Amino acid sequence: MSREYERKIKEEKPVVAICYDFDKTLSPDDMQAQGYIQSVGYDVPDFWKKSNSLAADNEMDQNLSYMYMMKQASEGKVLFTKPQLAEYGASVKLFPGVERWFERIREYGKEKDVIVEHYIISSGLKEMIEGTTVAREGVFEKIYASSFYYNENGVAVWPAQVVNYTNKTQFLFRIEKGVLDINDPAVNDSFSPEEIRVPFRNMIYIGDSDTDIPCMKLVTSYGGHSIGVYDATGDNKTKVYKMMRDGRIRYFAPANYAEGAELDSLVKSIIDRTATNEALEKRYYKCKNEQLSDDNKNNAESRKKTDLIIALDNSNNFIATHSLVSELRKIANWTYDEKKLLLQIAVRNSQVRYILHDTDVRLFYITLLDGFTPATEESNKVKHLLEKDD
Repeated sequence: MSREYERKIKEEKPVVAICYDFDKTLSPDDMQAQGYIQSVGYDVPDFWKKSNSLAADNEMDQNLSYMYMMKQASEGKVLFTKPQLAEYGASVKLFPGVERWFERIREYGKEKDVIVEHYIISSGLKEMIEGTTVAREGVFEKIYASSFYYNENGVAVWPAQVVNYTNKTQFLFRIEKGVLDINDPAVNDSFSPEEIRVPFRNMIYIGDSDTDIPCMKLVTSYGGHSIGVYDATGDNKTKVYKMMRDGRIRYFAPANYAEGAELDSLVKSIIDRTATNEALEKRYYKCKNEQLSDDNKNNAESRKKTDLIIALDNSNNFIATHSLVSELRKIANWTYDEKKLLLQIAVRNSQVRYILHDTDVRLFYITLLDGFTPATEESNKVKHLLEKDD
């Protein structure tokens, strides 16, 4: 049985999607290093050194490696369950202002008639992120992060989802189309520009390091806004300078999410710009659709005219000819070449020529001759025949 997926459709108001990495973007340190690693008896540097070596020695994804290490290290020491991981998440520290940031920015969007949505795209653990104070308040539209599959006893036994720096970009396309479920194949469907719920130009990606580069580059390349953040306590801008130099980001700012801070002002400016730009885009699509509608109408009319001209040329009885002329008279606009062809038919088709004096046929050809220049041999003949009737 096919599954029904819940999908978002484009609203009347524009949507700004703000996508965040987590570690060192919303939090000053890796989430695993803020309680979990210590609880299983490792020093933080030793844990990551062993995890990275495991990945290198086995041609293993680094994220799968740390997930394996977490599971192995917990055996006999701590419960490795979803609630326990959420508890570790609850102790994760956040950068200044993060707690009030999401709702404040959402409210600012409302003031500008813009829907603001917040998304997490992280290589960290979904279970830990869900345990943070902000996630428990429901501020995130969707959390895309690595996660575990749990057995009947609620113990993590296998990776359910692994998010690394290269596959992060798929989630941007899901957000773009409103196809948020990770298993929904509609992400591959073609959408017209008018149907796109969150165009890339309305995306903001906030990250801190190399793992965010593919997403940053994608958003920037398609007209969106990528922001590199750095920990202001150390004031080390080396990473953001490099990302700016390489064209990965458009802006950088301290990871301070407090009201009135540089990042707050920057994101609000992007929302302001989006409100203005989307009003223009809406007007553009209105004009474009009107033009396309007119083109379609003209194409249909052009096909109809061609069919009627061919039918008139092939007409072999008076009833059919009168019927065709009746349809031809309903068309107001004829090109010079079309008029020329209709005048040729009046000369060479005896069915038309013999009833040229009939009122309906006569009026039709008088209308065709009105303003017909330059004159042709056929137009002069038809004109002569009509004047002869006078």
